[in-house]
Amino acid sequence: MSSTMAEKILAKASGSKGLKPGDLIDAKVDVAMSHENAGLVSKVFKEIGVKKVWDPDRIVILFDHRVPAESEKTAEGHRNVRKFVKEYGIKHFYDMKCGICHQVLPEQGHVRPGELLVGTDSHTTTHGAYGCFSTGIGATEMAAVWATGSLWLMVPESFKIIVKGKFPKYVMSKDLILHIIGKLGADGADYKSVEFFGETIDEMSNASRMVLCNMAMEAGAKAAMVPPDGKAIRYVKKRTDKPFKMIKPDPMAKYEATYEFDVSKLEPQIALPHQVDKVKPISEVAGIKIDQALLGSCTNGRLEDFEVAVEIMKGKKVHDDVRMIAIPASWEVYIDCMNKGYLEELIKAGVVIINPGCGPCLGAHQGLLSAGERCISSTNRNFQGRMGSKDAEVYLASPAVVAASALKGVIAKPEGGA
Repeated sequence: MSSTMAEKILAKASGSKGLKPGDLIDAKVDVAMSHENAGLVSKVFKEIGVKKVWDPDRIVILFDHRVPAESEKTAEGHRNVRKFVKEYGIKHFYDMKCGICHQVLPEQGHVRPGELLVGTDSHTTTHGAYGCFSTGIGATEMAAVWATGSLWLMVPESFKIIVKGKFPKYVMSKDLILHIIGKLGADGADYKSVEFFGETIDEMSNASRMVLCNMAMEAGAKAAMVPPDGKAIRYVKKRTDKPFKMIKPDPMAKYEATYEFDVSKLEPQIALPHQVDKVKPISEVAGIKIDQALLGSCTNGRLEDFEVAVEIMKGKKVHDDVRMIAIPASWEVYIDCMNKGYLEELIKAGVVIINPGCGPCLGAHQGLLSAGERCISSTNRNFQGRMGSKDAEVYLASPAVVAASALKGVIAKPEGGA
């Protein structure tokens, strides 16, 4: 029987054979991640009444959403999680010293092809860029995973997305995934496993593939994956010495739907407020005045994102009417950007650099918007009130568009771009 990646990985995780969409399985989890919401997970876990976690080496906890703590309530939550970590001997705890969970996990070797990874964060789909089945779950489900190491899952139907063509200058993977979401709709891939193929995907960096898998869930995806290749395997082997089994889909695997996209003439894409699937090409929205520009997040806070921003902004200045904030996704990315001189160039251009973390993306602190303000952002959501006032507007775009717009004071196409 020919199977998709999702079906093969979940068959491995459950010890089953010949799985098909709709089957219910009891899957053994390989890695379980939580961030600040580990406080709620630990509360539910203690209510279960077990004396120890199933495997302290497979649980990863870190702080990234509100670091440093922005309120007394958050500080207390951090303290309680630190106490839990010590009490139950959790081996992989990254406090506030590493960065955003979806960047830290692969950096620290917790993401491996062929495994089942779950996290109490919706964008856990990011890790499918390295060939694993990675999905977000709720706090109660995670408490059960901490207790048993198992999770009930329904095998999803799978979509096949084939991408061909070469990106025009300053058009990025963020533009591709926004375009795909615009076509599929916010629920177009609801509880589906999305698998990416094609020459364009083959040429992408690991970081660019992470963007696709990260935002696939904005179309409702349960998981999103790229079949692992040499590029992904080399990265993983540099980060961990744990063995793993590379799993790819069968050539004759059956997909519920197949979609094809050609990026050769793709314009930069913009998601308009207040829906991620309300996507327009930049030619239709250029010129809209902005008050803030944000570069960063688990979607676009990696080295290549800072590189393109510096290429566009070097020797120039952020518009007088714009505040620009840049947030490296991890301290490793921060140091790499520092060593390459990227942070210095951005600071000279008038950009405020913030410590790695989620910051304004979720509206917790560090750069919120007041009523009537607009932000062009490389983050992954633009819901009403997401970044401060419910009367503010967030426009989603690529790092290249964010940088170009910060210089012009309006939504702008990067010079020399498509």
